[in-house]
Amino acid sequence: MGTQHSRVVQEAARIICEDGLSDYRLAKQKAVERLGLGFGTPLPSNADVETAVLRYQQLFGGRDYADRLTLLRQTALKAMRLLAEFQPRLVGAVATGATTDGHPVQLHCFADKPEQIDVLLESRGLAFEVSQRRYRYADGQTGDVPVLTFLAADINVSVAVFPERDLRRALLSPTDGQPVKRLDSTAVEALAAETPDVIARDI
Repeated sequence: MGTQHSRVVQEAARIICEDGLSDYRLAKQKAVERLGLGFGTPLPSNADVETAVLRYQQLFGGRDYADRLTLLRQTALKAMRLLAEFQPRLVGAVATGATTDGHPVQLHCFADKPEQIDVLLESRGLAFEVSQRRYRYADGQTGDVPVLTFLAADINVSVAVFPERDLRRALLSPTDGQPVKRLDSTAVEALAAETPDVIARDI
């Protein structure tokens, strides 16, 4: 079972990195299928797959991955500066480094009137789409919040807008079920200045 678990984890990570997927559940299902394993095969945790994705990119992503991750983090920082009055926080793959070309910049912002962010983006000439996303909180409750998505160059930036009181309310990560790690602009600035840890490969 340990070997089978490891095979599914590694294959799912390979699929995510090579196919540019961001849907971990779909990647795990594809991995089971490609490995010829039976229906009902236990799926590994998202956390295990995320760790494998990061390792895979560090080993095989080379400079392309490193440059893309740096660009994603620099874009996140620019967006956070634009949205500074709404206390933006970076979350997700761009924060952890487990990114592919399919991952957007994911930000959490805090405003009791979400339309304030609409007005700001419109004033900067940024076209955006609005959707809803459901989040789970550490206290067991769930809630739907508006999500604004816009393009910065060729990078998707997704901004979930929470009530101001939620800045100190723990959300649960869909990856590992633990409280979401939210990085402020100071932490993101430090990340953006780093050189991602990879094995350089000139092909």
